[in-house]
Amino acid sequence: MKLRPFALAMALATVGAATLSMPAAAQQANEQFFPLLVYRTGAYAPNGTPWANGKQDYVKYINATGGINGVKIAYEECETGYATDKGVECYERLKGKKATLIDPQATGITFALTDKAPVDKIPLITLGYGLAASQDGGVFKWNFPLMGSYWTAADALIQHLGKKEGGLDKLKGKKIALVYHDSPFGKEPIPLLQKRAQMHGFELVLLPVTAPGVEQKATWLQVRQQRPDYTLLWGWGVMNSTALKEAVATGYPREKLFGVWWSGAEPDVKDVGANAKGYSALALNPHGTESPLVKDILKKVHDAGQGSGPRDEVGSVLYMRGLLIQMFAVEAVRTAQAKFGQGKVMTGEQVRWGLENLNIDDKRIGELGLAGLIRPLKTSCTDHMGSTSVRVHSWDGSQWKMQPDWYEADKSVIDPMVREAADRYAAEKQIKRRDASDCNA
Repeated sequence: MKLRPFALAMALATVGAATLSMPAAAQQANEQFFPLLVYRTGAYAPNGTPWANGKQDYVKYINATGGINGVKIAYEECETGYATDKGVECYERLKGKKATLIDPQATGITFALTDKAPVDKIPLITLGYGLAASQDGGVFKWNFPLMGSYWTAADALIQHLGKKEGGLDKLKGKKIALVYHDSPFGKEPIPLLQKRAQMHGFELVLLPVTAPGVEQKATWLQVRQQRPDYTLLWGWGVMNSTALKEAVATGYPREKLFGVWWSGAEPDVKDVGANAKGYSALALNPHGTESPLVKDILKKVHDAGQGSGPRDEVGSVLYMRGLLIQMFAVEAVRTAQAKFGQGKVMTGEQVRWGLENLNIDDKRIGELGLAGLIRPLKTSCTDHMGSTSVRVHSWDGSQWKMQPDWYEADKSVIDPMVREAADRYAAEKQIKRRDASDCNA
C-alpha cells in the first residue's frame, strides 16, 4: 500500500519515537519521580518531540551534576499523542509512583486533570498554557501556569499591534482575525480578545480550524474575503506550517500575521522557508546555544552520549521550552527541600508548596546559567503565574530574530477577568476560596 505524504510522515514519526522514548530504569525509594507526558507520535510529533527532549535532557543534566541536593531523579515517559483520553490514562497509570508533579503538555489534558489534582495532591505545571483563570491560586491551589497564559499572550499581541499602529487607540476601526485551533487551547484567548475589541473599537473575526489543521483552504478563503488588517495565528503542530503555506497561496502578507508562542518555533516555518519571511510570533523563551546552561548540557549530557535527541536540536525554541519547564519543576523541589528537608524526596503536596513559593531572582538566574535570557519569576499563594514577560521574534527567511521590546500583560485588564472566571469556577465546583491560614501552611 502506498502511503500519502502526510501518513508516511506520521508513520516515520512513530518509528522514530520508538527509539527515542526508552523506558527509565526502575525507580528507587530515594529518587524523585517525574512522570513525563509526551507526544512523540501523530500529527503533533514534530513539535512535541523537541519539547520532550529538552525536559529529559535537563533531568539527565541534574543527575549528572549531583541531583537535587543529592537526590537523583527517576522518570518515565508516557505517550499521549496529544489526546485528552490518553493523557488521563497516562496520569492514572503514573500517579501512584509518587509523582512529583505533572506537566500535561496539552490544554485539553489540563482541563481534564484540574479536578483530579486536588484529590490526588499532585500539582500541575502548565507553563504558557492551560486555564488562564488558574493564575488565581486562591481557587486553583494545584495549577501553576508559570510565565503566562493565553490571556496574557493575547494581551501582549494586542499591545504589540497597538505599538505598530502608534497607540492602542489607533486600533479603532481595524479588523483583526483569529485563526485558531478548534479546541480548548485555541478557544482560551477569545474572552481577552473580545474584551480588548470592546475597549479599543476593533472588529474581531473568529475563524476556527478543525484539528489537526491540515485542511485550511476554506479558512484562508475567508481571510482573503474579510481582508483583516492583522491576523493572529493560534495553532499547534502541522496547523502552523499549513497556515503559513495558505497565507502564501492567498497572498496574505506575512508581515500582518502574528502567532502565539506555540506557533513560533522551527518546525512551524522550516517547510515554508523564505516564503514565511516577515512572520512574527511571541517568544516565551530564548533559543540558541550560547547560554552557560546549554553549553553545560551539551558537554555533560550530549558529549557523554546521553542526549535524548539529535545534538543540532539542542537550543531550538521548543527544546528550550521543555528545558525551562523542567528547570522550574526542579527548582520547585529545591524550594520545597529548603522548608521540608534538604536531601529528602519531596511529596507532591510539598512540591506544590515549592511551586507556590518560587523566587527565581536575577542571582538565581545567573546561577542557573540563564542570565539575560529570562526575567525573574516569583509566585505566591494568590499568583500562581509569577511572570508575564514576553518578547516577539520574527522569521527573516532562515532564522528567528528576537525583537528587543519586552511586553507585560496589563494587570488592570487581566486581573479582574481572572478573578471573575476563578470565582465562577469555584461556584460551579463548590470550592471555597483559600484563606490566609491555608496560604501560610
